[in-house]
Amino acid sequence: MDLTHASKNTVAPATAPVKKVTQSNAPGSTPADGTGIVEMDPWLGPFKDDLRRRFSKAAEWLQKLNSHEGGLKEFSKVGQFRSSMLVPSSNADNGYEKFGINVARNGTITYREWAPNAVNANFIGDFNGWNRQSHPMKKNDFGVWEIALPPVNGKPAIPHNTKVKIDFQLPSGERVDRLPAWIKRVTQDLSVSSVYDAVFWNPEKKYVFKHPRPKKPKSARVYEAHVGISTTEYRVGTYTEFTANVLPRIKKLGYNVIQLMAIQEHAYYASFGYQVTSFFAASSRYGTPEELMELIDTAHGMGITVLLDIVHSHACKNVLDGINMYDGSDHLYFHEGSRGRHELWDSRLFNYGHHEVLRFLISNLRFYMEEYQFDGFRFDGVTSILYTHHGIGTGFSGGYHEYFGSNVDEEGVVYLMLANEMIHENFPEAITIAEDVSGMPGLCVPLALGGVGFDYRLAMAIPDMWIKLLKEKKDDDWDMSNICWILTNRRHGEKTIAYAESHDQALVGDKSILMWLCDKELYTHMSTLTDFTPIIERGLALHKMIRLLTHGLGGEGYLNFEGNEFGHPEWLDFPRVGNNNSFHYARRQWNILDDPLLRYKFLNEFDASMQHLEQRYGWLHSPQAHISLKHEGDKVIVFERAGLVFVLNFHPTESFAGYRIGVEQAGTYRIVLNTDRKELGGLGRIDESVRFFTTDLGWNGRKNFTQVYIPTRTAIVLAFEDA
Repeated sequence: MDLTHASKNTVAPATAPVKKVTQSNAPGSTPADGTGIVEMDPWLGPFKDDLRRRFSKAAEWLQKLNSHEGGLKEFSKVGQFRSSMLVPSSNADNGYEKFGINVARNGTITYREWAPNAVNANFIGDFNGWNRQSHPMKKNDFGVWEIALPPVNGKPAIPHNTKVKIDFQLPSGERVDRLPAWIKRVTQDLSVSSVYDAVFWNPEKKYVFKHPRPKKPKSARVYEAHVGISTTEYRVGTYTEFTANVLPRIKKLGYNVIQLMAIQEHAYYASFGYQVTSFFAASSRYGTPEELMELIDTAHGMGITVLLDIVHSHACKNVLDGINMYDGSDHLYFHEGSRGRHELWDSRLFNYGHHEVLRFLISNLRFYMEEYQFDGFRFDGVTSILYTHHGIGTGFSGGYHEYFGSNVDEEGVVYLMLANEMIHENFPEAITIAEDVSGMPGLCVPLALGGVGFDYRLAMAIPDMWIKLLKEKKDDDWDMSNICWILTNRRHGEKTIAYAESHDQALVGDKSILMWLCDKELYTHMSTLTDFTPIIERGLALHKMIRLLTHGLGGEGYLNFEGNEFGHPEWLDFPRVGNNNSFHYARRQWNILDDPLLRYKFLNEFDASMQHLEQRYGWLHSPQAHISLKHEGDKVIVFERAGLVFVLNFHPTESFAGYRIGVEQAGTYRIVLNTDRKELGGLGRIDESVRFFTTDLGWNGRKNFTQVYIPTRTAIVLAFEDA
């Protein structure tokens, strides 16, 4: 979610070599005070004291948790996981059975809730006829309320799939009802109220996962998806439909990572999942928890890693079905007063320095990894967590002073350090991705070196560049050097996920790249029975070239938002009052892709060809590309990566025969990808049977050269013939 109004500049890559140090096993020569990152980037030298302070705060938390909670691993398990069913009732104070509503092996239900401001609490629900006196809870010295319900006739006292709440009496004498903060399922009946109900979910038959987690992919090809919009129909899609209809498409395209959006329950569908009300509840509007488990399990069976788009940067301000004003105070999970409110998002901001807030958030991560078998997370709104200004109205120039000092929320930084440490320590194959616009150094460096510990950061400047070019520049005015600079301007040693467009670019008020390229002709000339107009020809050509250049040059991972691979038209707009609650733009039109008479199929085939080519050659996990040519007059870019030679001609009118390009490795090359193939929507101007022989004469800083035919608005990729 990009709502920070912050400038999306990234800092220039550092030039120092990277030392390979794992998160838990740093070499003895590496400083143990959090300044090891300075060896990677000497420009951080003046900020060693800041790095030490951050690191020491994380170390203090780890020591505290070791002393009082059994360590970070045990601290993260104190939620209501499915494994609690295996824990004897005598262990109710340990491990998985600490907070929320848990069922022991003997059927005893234990419910614990943190609400120190409340003076009385009662557990209520369908199970006791909503009697506010029959099930009082006891409060301990730490503000935690507790009740244990013995089994009835050998079964849990609360029936499966029945409504529950907690009733609080506040110091003022007021009585308020709240949904359990750790509840695993909430449901909404809009015919009655927009407010969610908490449901005790304890099916007799538990879902049994059939497939192991995939290994962490060397190259992350990420497919960003939203279950609700994944249907062609004018309604909310389901987990089951996604499993049956969308997973096979993703697998066929060649993506190996799925990033699922809007899974944590959110009261307002049009928030795109970013106004979370119940953090431990998978959204019921798409189906049951077991159906989500089946989705993930099926993806694992296809060898696909599944990430959750986690929202820990803020919380919905709802009171009746959220955690705002939970015990009558405004500072339980959040900062008090203005510090606890995000003025642009109209939401609440967590107090990352509080012990119980850390428990809630870190357990939330562990919960999704254990309960649903997610393989990691894309952390939303990381900029808001990192800075006290939350990125609002702030531009980042890349000056290192912007990443240290009073503007940095070190409690937020330390939370992210602990979160990543917990994830990677317990799930070595997990992936974490940071959505940060600031370019903070060390975000994707292990904690042992003083970093925050993410695996990847999103290259948020890249899609902005493409949209800006399409909106504001004529093709003749595209600056090849600046395009290459934006695509390669990333921190040395910190992995980046590149993308041409994500859900941010598709939201209402903006348009997809193909919509910018073709506009109204998408409605009149995408049929193969109509003229192949100059606008459609240009649109298809640039759509492919933009993606190939971003994929090959932009990072160590690649991301695509659902449907954009085939140029999904228009924009995203969820049902809301402003559009008469229409689903017209809140769906994916798979029908236009499946229609053999429409040209969308060409873009889809190209995307699949590109993903499978990367799978074969692995350029995303290879060293950064060497760019040998950025010719402004010819509008040609040439670069080498993973033994491949990429040649892109962005010139709107000029084709070049016998165009000399430099290559480092001598040998014979063949074309392995060509955007001008007719089956990919091109004109078929290139003879792919041609072999390209190198000449032992330096050219553009490379040891050899060869010559190619490169038509206007076309890209080719060459590989060694023997490969």
